[in-house]
Amino acid sequence: MNEYSFSIPQNIIVGKNSLSKLSEISKKIGGSKALIISGPNLLKMGVVQKAIDYLNEADIKSEVFTEVEANPSVSTVEKATEFYKECAADFIVALGGGSPMDVAKAVGVVAKYGGSITEYEGAHKVPGKIVPLIAIPTTAGSGSEVTAFSVITDHSRNYKLTVFSYELLPTYAILDPMMITTAPASVAAACGIDAFIHAEEAYISTAASPFSEAMSEKAMELIGGHIRRYVANRGDIESAEAMMTGSLFAGIAFSFARLGNVHAMSHPVSAFFDVAHGVANAVLLPVIAEYNAIADNGKYLKIYNYISHIKLDKSEFEPYMLVEAIRELCTDISIPANLYEAINNASKSGEVTMEEIEEKIEAMAIDAMNSGNILVNPRTSKQKDIENLYKAALL
Repeated sequence: MNEYSFSIPQNIIVGKNSLSKLSEISKKIGGSKALIISGPNLLKMGVVQKAIDYLNEADIKSEVFTEVEANPSVSTVEKATEFYKECAADFIVALGGGSPMDVAKAVGVVAKYGGSITEYEGAHKVPGKIVPLIAIPTTAGSGSEVTAFSVITDHSRNYKLTVFSYELLPTYAILDPMMITTAPASVAAACGIDAFIHAEEAYISTAASPFSEAMSEKAMELIGGHIRRYVANRGDIESAEAMMTGSLFAGIAFSFARLGNVHAMSHPVSAFFDVAHGVANAVLLPVIAEYNAIADNGKYLKIYNYISHIKLDKSEFEPYMLVEAIRELCTDISIPANLYEAINNASKSGEVTMEEIEEKIEAMAIDAMNSGNILVNPRTSKQKDIENLYKAALL
């Protein structure tokens, strides 16, 4: 077994109505003015106002930045950073899914150390602690509240850059299942399957350790046992809390074990075609699970039993059976059948032809190969392998 280490330096609160703890936590941080970074829909739904009200209870002023888009861009980080400086805030509240949290982390870096977020791309380039950050997820998917990553789209390169540093970890995280009970079924499905893939890829990663495996296994148990129920009825509080907790554990797992080909390949799909991150992951997963099957060392059976209605023992199982179980799960929660369908569902300018997609495959594969996740995928991959996987996922 390789040497490994881990540290969980955060303060995390989980439970129904735990958003009310924001007042108490804000006082502990010691700030006097917060910038709430969120999205336009949460503002319309009144969720942002709830955060403002709890901050007011602690006599803490707040300003709001809600221009965060899906797959947030470098320019959005720049706007949010400028607003943070203008309003003289001294800590950040990230409220939303992975996109507001990614932006909040990036703002926390640039506001403290200057420059552009592009200058911090890669691993361990953040020189020290960032602006204090409280993370409040409103989806059960990204795990960003406990991850050391910020993923930002650089449109000048059609590329999703990743900043990796343990300095990015939010000081506090509040997981309130009431925050995800009104999510549309499509959002619940995309976010939920994304969380499951975080756990699955971290579990089979060549960088996995007993610690990350334990986090992955519990995450898959919680998500696999509740995702169908949660998508069917987001008001099911038991399932909502299980999904949030599973996403949390999955985020911890991949912070230490990284991911694999699914995430390496999904980022270019989102960057080139604006497909939602979770959907891009989901349509790639069965193809890559099949590709990785020959490298299975016994973990596929456990994954299968976490998501399948039928539980099997070792004598009954073949690794390729996991591929069908994944397809069945994706069908049950109405994930698009393939990459072609996912790209066209996301298109805002009419049909994207198969030829137009195929023209981008080589460029997407080049970007995917630049991801460190390729290096820990259980089966070694060359650029041609990645191109072939994209082609297989199209149909």
